[in-house]
Amino acid sequence: MADTRPTPGLSLRALADRWQGVALTLAIGTATLWLAGTGRLILYIHPRYVVFTVALVVLGMILALGALAVGDRDAGHEHGPDDGEHDDSGADLGGGGDRTASGRGVRGGRRLLGLIGAVVTVGVAVALVVLPPATLSSVTAGTRDVGASTLSLGASGGSAATASGGATAKYTVLDWATRLRQSTSLGDYAGKAVDVTGFIAASTTDPRDTFVVTRFVITCCAVDAQPVGLTVYDPNWQQSLKKDEWVTVKGGFGANPAVGQSPIAVVPTAVTKVAQPHDPYLY
Repeated sequence: MADTRPTPGLSLRALADRWQGVALTLAIGTATLWLAGTGRLILYIHPRYVVFTVALVVLGMILALGALAVGDRDAGHEHGPDDGEHDDSGADLGGGGDRTASGRGVRGGRRLLGLIGAVVTVGVAVALVVLPPATLSSVTAGTRDVGASTLSLGASGGSAATASGGATAKYTVLDWATRLRQSTSLGDYAGKAVDVTGFIAASTTDPRDTFVVTRFVITCCAVDAQPVGLTVYDPNWQQSLKKDEWVTVKGGFGANPAVGQSPIAVVPTAVTKVAQPHDPYLY
């Protein structure tokens, strides 16, 4: 009587094929939890979705571990018709050898594709942990119209014309950009102090004398991030500043002498280089 017990090599191969998805789920889940624990997950998604994402990841990992445990328990009871019930010595009768070789080739191809997928997925998971996440930059801002969506994104603080100086001192780049889309009357901004932080994006119309202090606004995740910015009139700014550097700009609004831009620009009293904020996005 033929021995139907699977060989150790076959059991190991079958286990790897069957639970490959479980291992990948655990790898991605671990990377996601690590990002959440280190506070870096907000560089990929809106903070309001962090708890929801972590809960789903934990649930998925628990289910994956449960499936692995059930699979180990049932592994000794799942012997298919191929587990020792055929004799390869007569496989070539009636073309059986060709079919057997073909089947082995298909299974080998599937295992190769599965191995490639596993390597890629694990590589992505490791990259998420090892490589520092890069925030969106002026290159991305250049491919998306800066300020085009400020009205739909909304902002806090009400009208700049009626807001007190103390209130506008807390305005972000998004707040000011939205107000400027609503009114370009210089009188509405008289006496209003500007104190904003963002990264530098070069102006497309007057890159020598103006730059755009920019932030990205996220509604869901980094994929849908929209850039908003304020034009800063600072002649020859490139002598001391560079694109993508983070700066704090303080000053007020004045007429913008640059042609082809907003008639109002920030006239800075101070432009100070700063470190990138822990949370570089606005919401």
